[in-house]
Amino acid sequence: MYVADSRAGTPASADGAVRPPAGRRRAAVGPVVLALGTVSLVTDVSSEMVTAVLPLYLVSGLGLSPLGFGLLDGVYNGFSAVVRLVGGHLADRGGGRHKWVAGFGYAVSALCKPLLLVAHSLTPIGLVLAADRTGKGLRTAPRDALISLSSTPQARGRAFGVHRAMDTAGALLGPLVAFLILRATVDGYDAVFTVSFCVAVLGVVVLVLFVPGGRGGVVVQERPSLRGAVGLLRRRGLRRIAVCALLLGLATVSDSFVYLLLQRRLGVPDRWFALLPLGTAASFLLLAVPLGRLADRAGRWAVFVGGHGGLLVAYGLLLTAWHGRALPYVVLALHGAFYAATDGVLMAAASEGVPQALRSSGLALVQTGQALARFACSLLFGAAWTLWGDRAALVGAAVALVGCGVFSVVVRPKGAVPA
Repeated sequence: MYVADSRAGTPASADGAVRPPAGRRRAAVGPVVLALGTVSLVTDVSSEMVTAVLPLYLVSGLGLSPLGFGLLDGVYNGFSAVVRLVGGHLADRGGGRHKWVAGFGYAVSALCKPLLLVAHSLTPIGLVLAADRTGKGLRTAPRDALISLSSTPQARGRAFGVHRAMDTAGALLGPLVAFLILRATVDGYDAVFTVSFCVAVLGVVVLVLFVPGGRGGVVVQERPSLRGAVGLLRRRGLRRIAVCALLLGLATVSDSFVYLLLQRRLGVPDRWFALLPLGTAASFLLLAVPLGRLADRAGRWAVFVGGHGGLLVAYGLLLTAWHGRALPYVVLALHGAFYAATDGVLMAAASEGVPQALRSSGLALVQTGQALARFACSLLFGAAWTLWGDRAALVGAAVALVGCGVFSVVVRPKGAVPA
């Protein structure tokens, strides 16, 4: 037993999950979740401003090939895998100081934004993006552990859904702000990077002032070790979740490639490119809470795998000869539904079999496998696009997604359906 709950009258189960006392109702979504959601909303405005213009800036502005862009995109989306375990372990080993580890990660990412103003070639841009993703890797597991620890097991899907909805509201605003800046300024990219830095600093301030610190009611009786964190994979349910998330990540084409494919299929002008992520964000925002509640009631694994089914349909539409006006709306709606059904739902499912003292480390294990897989997918997809064209690359991703999806259905982890 790693922990004991210090809140008087609050029983803790054998796996470390805190249960509310009989006869008392706890709010499904507590103030910690709402405060973290606000931090994520502000921070995502900053990060998505950069993400929205980065593909066009690198490919059209700096003339990178699809392979070069795939390398940088893999760094941007997968480098955080290297440090997610570090962030999770530091938060757990510090006795539950999740807020401060997460805050350090947010600060590192904020400081990287102005460096994009002076990076104009592949190597320095890669280093800046790697540092930015290091910050993201440090903060993600501690933040998700705080959400998990502050929510009841029966409502974790809803709690993660509310957080992801607020996070996605920022993702919705970020590309819009970037679009307006590009249209209103002469040096549009530099202005986007500058404003992004200012907004990121505001997110760190909100975290420091409004997210509760301390240990969150958790008293550590033994200092968690790194060996103990990795040993969580001996738990069959968590191991299956981690393996399935890794395999499905290998077939998940990154957002930037999806937007580039849409632009090429429809001939979207460069000035409108930054608006494409709005479709994904809007769908994610609308569906995050409903699908989180559905996951709590009907089963988290079914919703998680079903989300990848929606992504497969989006791939299929991009491969068809259909060029109708509705194509971008349908593809982006399916893309957002995929994230709403998988992002927070996966963390809610993984939380079930992890004790409180190792909650951050356990979630980091799952996130690490998924991030490494998506890093590999970006490299492979960029290489395939360069060698054989975008259509062949997408066909390969769709076939891989079918195979990995079937495997995930067959080995459905126990505990993915709430008791």
